[in-house]
Amino acid sequence: MLIGIDVGGTTTDAVLIRNGEVCSTAKVSTEPGNLLNSLLEALDAVSRDIPPEQLERVVFSTTVITNLIAEGKTDRVALLLIPGPGINPASYTFPDSFYLKGAMDYRGREIQRLDAAEIRETVDRVRGRGFSRAAVISKFGQRNPFHELMIEEIFRETYPECKLELGHKVSGKLNFPRRIATTMFASATRDRYKEFVEKVRKALEERNIRAPVYILKADGGTLPFEKSLDLPVETIFSGPAASTIGALALTPEGETSVVVDIGGTTTDLALILSGKPLLASKGAKLGSFLTHIRAFAVRSIAVGGDSIVRVRDSSSGKKAISVGPERVGPAYCMGGNDTTPTDALKVLGLIEVGNIERAREAIAATASRLGKSETETASLIVDKTTQIIAEAVNEMFLEWEQEPAYRIWEVLQEKKARPQNVVGIGGGSRGLIAGIAEKLRAEPTIPEYSEVGNAIGAAVARPTLTLNLHIDTEQKVYSVAEKGEIVNLDVTGIGNFNKMRLSEAEALAAELLRKRAENFGISEYAGEAEIVNSEVFNVVSGWYTVGRIFDVDMQIPAGLIPEWKRRENV
Repeated sequence: MLIGIDVGGTTTDAVLIRNGEVCSTAKVSTEPGNLLNSLLEALDAVSRDIPPEQLERVVFSTTVITNLIAEGKTDRVALLLIPGPGINPASYTFPDSFYLKGAMDYRGREIQRLDAAEIRETVDRVRGRGFSRAAVISKFGQRNPFHELMIEEIFRETYPECKLELGHKVSGKLNFPRRIATTMFASATRDRYKEFVEKVRKALEERNIRAPVYILKADGGTLPFEKSLDLPVETIFSGPAASTIGALALTPEGETSVVVDIGGTTTDLALILSGKPLLASKGAKLGSFLTHIRAFAVRSIAVGGDSIVRVRDSSSGKKAISVGPERVGPAYCMGGNDTTPTDALKVLGLIEVGNIERAREAIAATASRLGKSETETASLIVDKTTQIIAEAVNEMFLEWEQEPAYRIWEVLQEKKARPQNVVGIGGGSRGLIAGIAEKLRAEPTIPEYSEVGNAIGAAVARPTLTLNLHIDTEQKVYSVAEKGEIVNLDVTGIGNFNKMRLSEAEALAAELLRKRAENFGISEYAGEAEIVNSEVFNVVSGWYTVGRIFDVDMQIPAGLIPEWKRRENV
């Protein structure tokens, strides 16, 4: 018996699954100022008559963090960057950046020392400008974190109340700009995520639920709730991942579809190719920044059923409407203060929720400013909303088509083709998905239980885990990107490091992943781990090979739990 709960900016959806089938569903309003009440209401709605000891698993997904980023409401972060030689820092577009002297080479060897006086002066500037959060990222800091740790020590001495994030603990992968972005967002969202976790804990305690609790990650896999506090950045695209897994669970096996999850605040877009969600090879994209967050190739756009509709003067002098990106509260027909697409859908009879008289009142006010009838105005609002979403899908295709997995899929199709199905997920999909599909020249699909598709996606998602192993046999060390630490190779028991073979490096990666899976409480899935990438390079000094560098990437891939009775629920 499983519970899945998706906490969105507008509604909190819940589902109870018993023996692989949907047993009950619920959709309640999300109260930003009283999230605990929303969680309790959703839990009670699906499990009121269920003894808490019968629950085997509870999984959460949330768009809370995604919405904060989309609306630009994250905490400010001072970025202390140590770029070293190479790209001119002026080419970076990161806000609130402070550049410091110092450098490590690509193997973690210090080639320029830090300037302690400069660091202290910079910390004073950070404090003087009112920053309460800071992130320290050095290029190749994942190969040697000495510089980041030294700056941390100075912070602790001179500005101890500042909340500090270190880049090597957030991401151990190469690509300095992506490490900066990943660390920046980790810092900017950490406190908000802790608040969310505390509310979830309290709700479960009040209902005496002691089942294992998980959070859905951006790559569509579940993570034990307690472990997520160490890795909050991996949950940033939890909501979009839930809609993708939900669409996967609610459609026939092996289908190819564009997933459009329309919420009240945002719309999330994703792609499923022949039954496999498309992963972003370059990491999650947040605004204009690429990150090292392993995620589906998704995008969240700031338009939804409760986006504010405004009347503006166009360049031609005529009145025109705009939709979003702000959402101040619920739709007017649901007790809010502003006209929204939901009100338009209600007036046109495309949805059942809401008060029809209030919807007509909202549309009438907008229609009077446009000089059009209520029906014309409602149709214009719906058309504008679907146009914004359809254009975003077309923009996403330009990115999706650059993904290696998409290109391989096209080769297998033996033709250049786009998916013909548009799968609607979320409360706003029933009124809007047909218009979106028409503009994309595709077939609209709204599966059963689509309104709570995110909650279903959370409930039936299986755990995922990644491990990126880097070995330098000359320096006799290895590091795991996900752990942010450097370990001496002597502990592995491998004899002659310089004669280490790729198969031995892969075996070490498999063993480390097994231990990591055991630590995360998902050891039963360790046997399904697969190698994503594996390569070796010789280290040459003079005329001799003096060592080797190995890089091995492994993963337990995303998918559905075996208990889910997929075909019976299509």
